[in-house]
Amino acid sequence: MERLSGPPGGAAAVDEYLEYRRIVGEDDGGKLFTPEEYEEYKRKVLPLRLQNRLFVSWRSPTGMDCKLVGPETLCFCTHRYKQHKTDFETIPQQRPVDLPCRVAGCRCRAYHYVPMNGSQPVRCRCKHFADQHSAAPGFTCSACSKCSGFHSCFTCSCGQPAYAHDTVVETKQERLAQGKPVGQDVPYAAMGGLTGFSSLAEGYMRLDDSGVGAPSVEFLDSPVTAMDHPFVKALQAPASSPETLAGGNEIGMRIGTSSQVSSSRRPEEDDMAFFERRYQERIKMEKAAKQKGKAPLPSTTKPS
Repeated sequence: MERLSGPPGGAAAVDEYLEYRRIVGEDDGGKLFTPEEYEEYKRKVLPLRLQNRLFVSWRSPTGMDCKLVGPETLCFCTHRYKQHKTDFETIPQQRPVDLPCRVAGCRCRAYHYVPMNGSQPVRCRCKHFADQHSAAPGFTCSACSKCSGFHSCFTCSCGQPAYAHDTVVETKQERLAQGKPVGQDVPYAAMGGLTGFSSLAEGYMRLDDSGVGAPSVEFLDSPVTAMDHPFVKALQAPASSPETLAGGNEIGMRIGTSSQVSSSRRPEEDDMAFFERRYQERIKMEKAAKQKGKAPLPSTTKPS
């Protein structure tokens, strides 16, 4: 196995470059800023970016953000979100907010998300791919003359067709008014709708206010049934389990009682902490039962 090695301080230099790239994005035109230019850029841009961030999502008719757009998310024009205009000194008043592409020669006037079918772009009803259509308004097909504009019947995982979705650009205040998460203010370029790791999941899988929503307390505290996941059932030790009915002995009664008490979720526990605690309790109960079974039986012979 080969080991990669670098000069002293090399790892720190890599971290600094990644931080630079996250902050500057495409604004340096491919030529690194000098230290002075970098400091001037941060002094000028970062306050505006923290104040005027725009959140971009691909939203279904039900209001679910099926896709939260990030720096690397492709637009209909085949360029990434970070290659579009994302910083504004003053947020435009008109709606929708147009985020034109900054790549030279691109005719894209507003960022427009198009879903992927696996590794390929979706097809239009004219049977041609999205990247075979013009990025100019109207999205006419360049491969045929019968297409009046891109229109895909691809079905999203939420159950709605792609053409029923909209690319939504909104401010922090507009998003808060809808009860959707906005995360923390960050200085990085073109963050779009990303507010955390859950933002990378599809809408129907995201358990926050931008997706299907977190389960209710009643659902999380409901008793385990035969329809639940085997992992959850394995952590549930009902009073009728073999441990609690092992001859009515003291260990069996103690395990049964502690199981009923510990199965209640504590107010300060999140999901993973609750399952981890239940798992560790289950291991301890199994060890206690095994030790009880291996204990030597008391002698029944009378002394001579």
